[in-house]
Amino acid sequence: MWAVSAKREPPPVPEPLAPLIDAHTHLDACGARDAADVKAILDRADAAGVQAVVTIADDLESARWAVDAAEWDPRVYAAVALHPTRANALTEEARTVVERLAGHPRVVAVGETGMDLYWPGRLEGCADPAEQREAFAWHIDLAKRTGKPLMIHNRDADAAVLDVLRAEGAPETVIFHCFSSDATMARTCVDAGWVLSLSGTVSFKNARDLREAARLVPPGQLLVETDAPFLTPHPFRGAPNEPYCLPYTVRALADVLGRSAEAIAEETSATARRVYGLAGCRS
Repeated sequence: MWAVSAKREPPPVPEPLAPLIDAHTHLDACGARDAADVKAILDRADAAGVQAVVTIADDLESARWAVDAAEWDPRVYAAVALHPTRANALTEEARTVVERLAGHPRVVAVGETGMDLYWPGRLEGCADPAEQREAFAWHIDLAKRTGKPLMIHNRDADAAVLDVLRAEGAPETVIFHCFSSDATMARTCVDAGWVLSLSGTVSFKNARDLREAARLVPPGQLLVETDAPFLTPHPFRGAPNEPYCLPYTVRALADVLGRSAEAIAEETSATARRVYGLAGCRS
């Protein structure tokens, strides 16, 4: 479902830009299996100025693994949930496991959850919209009960996501990961006090609406992420992504906003530390 080209070489390590925090990545999907793999990825990231990452779960196996990874390396934090497309796997047993993991001190968010209206009908076994909505509501309640941020996946589902948030009542902190909607949605989110996380898509040539939306996000509501190993920024689109690539996205965003990359790095890192409550993360 989320294929990454194996034919292209990984991008070169960019000129360092510090401090940076990768607000959303998938270390297991980047090929990490054990503590040594995680350390190698974080060492590469550190060389580019990326000082910490939040690794995200999308099923039970990856949720358990993400918590383990956060225990292996102090530069790693975790978020746990079932991805919307896997919402039909949120059994009572699965809820018990996710809830237990969400209480772990290294878990800093409930996510990624939300609504995905692109894959139903295209992907065999994908949760239908009703199943996604029920799971999303449950994750919203879990975020409230744990007091941790809610991390939202939203694909082709602006109206549906907003409808669920209004019906259930949004938690105190809401993060739209890999924000990819237009300026109207950005304005709605900003006015609600929600946080928007931008990825390498902001550098894509066909992302004109997203760049317009990015200009509306105030510094205190902006995060940056890789969503690695996916969404590698231009000009490396289609190559494997990794947290060390984050400076490419931040420099592209700086061009969009007409601001310095250094200022964006400082501000987004401060926002990540505040939103996620990252203890001991270098400033």
